[in-house]
Amino acid sequence: MLNKYARAFFTRVLTPFAALLIRLGVSPDAVTLIGTGGVMAGALVFYPQGEFFWGTVVITLFVFSDLVDGNMARQLGRSSRWGAFLDSTLDRVADAAIFGGLALWYAGRGDSLTLCAVTIFCLASGQVVSYTKARGESIGLPVNVNGLVERAERLVISLVACGFAGLHKFGVPGIQYLLPVALWIVAVGSLVTLIQRVVTVRREAAEADAVAAGAEDRGDASA
Repeated sequence: MLNKYARAFFTRVLTPFAALLIRLGVSPDAVTLIGTGGVMAGALVFYPQGEFFWGTVVITLFVFSDLVDGNMARQLGRSSRWGAFLDSTLDRVADAAIFGGLALWYAGRGDSLTLCAVTIFCLASGQVVSYTKARGESIGLPVNVNGLVERAERLVISLVACGFAGLHKFGVPGIQYLLPVALWIVAVGSLVTLIQRVVTVRREAAEADAVAAGAEDRGDASA
């Protein structure tokens, strides 16, 4: 849902900014690299210290680079396989930094091995969810399914919860419990999404194999 509607909205909003960067001579690849570096800094510097509010502010400033670089490439007419590969690869790096930073907090001063494990599961399941689609497409399947919790949902749920949880340091009582709840939601949602994609790939693969077998049988009969 977020991929379909929110991405279109923010793409329109960020188009003038993307055009400005083009006029300044900034390349889409540079935006991708800077954006990923900013997300990693926000997550790995602030989150392990429990500074969830400021870490989320920094991450949010850079996370929209994922939309800006693609917008720039389209305006320049330079959409390329390399750009798509770089963008997708660094998205995984940024996601790993966010959940890795949270895992470091819970493994240390956050003092909760259970939540550390849940966070690591969020990290791993998110990577596997992305891999299932990429692997399915690489063997010629459309992987035509909208999962319950995909990358956009994982990021929004996690970052919003982190930002609000950080308000605990400003005296807002009880708000820190929002983050553990959000991590459990992301973990369960990611598991459901993984199952959805695996089931879809299995069905599409069976259909593709049946079509191929039928074509082979017709070829043998005509021979």
